[in-house]
Amino acid sequence: MKYTTLGKIGPRVSRLGLGLAALGRPGYINLGHAEDLQQNYSTQAMQWHTCKMLDLAWDAGIRYFDVARSYGKGEAFLGFWLKNKSQKVEEPFVASKWGYTYTADWKVKAQVHEIKDHSVTVLQKQILETRQQLGVNPDLYQIHSATLESKVLENTQVLRRLAQLKARGMRVGLTLSGAQQAVTLEKALGVNVEGVRLFDTVQATFNLLERSTADMLTTARQEGLGVVIKEALANGRLTFRNPDVHLNPKWQLLKTQADRLNTTIDALALAYVLKQPFVNVVLSGAANPEHLKSNLKALDIQWDQEAEEVLQELEETSETYWQNRKKLDWN
Repeated sequence: MKYTTLGKIGPRVSRLGLGLAALGRPGYINLGHAEDLQQNYSTQAMQWHTCKMLDLAWDAGIRYFDVARSYGKGEAFLGFWLKNKSQKVEEPFVASKWGYTYTADWKVKAQVHEIKDHSVTVLQKQILETRQQLGVNPDLYQIHSATLESKVLENTQVLRRLAQLKARGMRVGLTLSGAQQAVTLEKALGVNVEGVRLFDTVQATFNLLERSTADMLTTARQEGLGVVIKEALANGRLTFRNPDVHLNPKWQLLKTQADRLNTTIDALALAYVLKQPFVNVVLSGAANPEHLKSNLKALDIQWDQEAEEVLQELEETSETYWQNRKKLDWN
């Protein structure tokens, strides 16, 4: 495993992290999610499966774990694993998020899967729940999908409460979503509370398809923020599970380059993100052991100029990318 410093004066963390978005709840939008869970949605079975994945990640050297209040029982599963993990020579880095409430009632198909609310009332409630579920304070607490529309970056009560958490030793970050990621990040970089910049980290969507945040993430990294990348595989679109990879000539370029570099499609896509100079940590969203093992191959790929030039063709506009993401079915 390769390691990095998260931000200018941050902790040492693994370059690959494990996100629990697809492990903490029966339904998610990743292609083939039902297959990963073998359609066994009992709480006990899913907790066992999540702990198995966490053990595999730990044994591979992964030390960064990402969860959220809205990931079903994700925090509870991670908390159970943390409590029962024996012989922890190193401490894991645990990041969680607030701002969405899980509402699917443990169903794969639900009318509403999660409700967004960036009020100080939800922040106060969810930080207490997060501590209870994890059994520890998270090392990093993030606004979940901050957007200009939610006006969370203008909410003085929320910003002051986050600053209080930061003053007590907790790192504070935000995650981004939607076609306006870069604009939201630019605004976030200007958020100061009593003369101190509030945010220590930013988590953004960046991949071979959606590259619009590159310049602003570079600025954030230069200004000392830790940069974490989510959805590097575009919820499965940059894997063999995407039928376009096998049918569409443009998408087949992925397989051609993966074969040339003797690797898998997913590892190649992750390698592209890992090689970006502004990136600290890339989250794997793997929900079964085989996929995590395949993701780990990305650390050893020598990304080259041919891959860079050929796969440039896959880039989409932000609007197109996020429109396509909205079409993914919960499964």
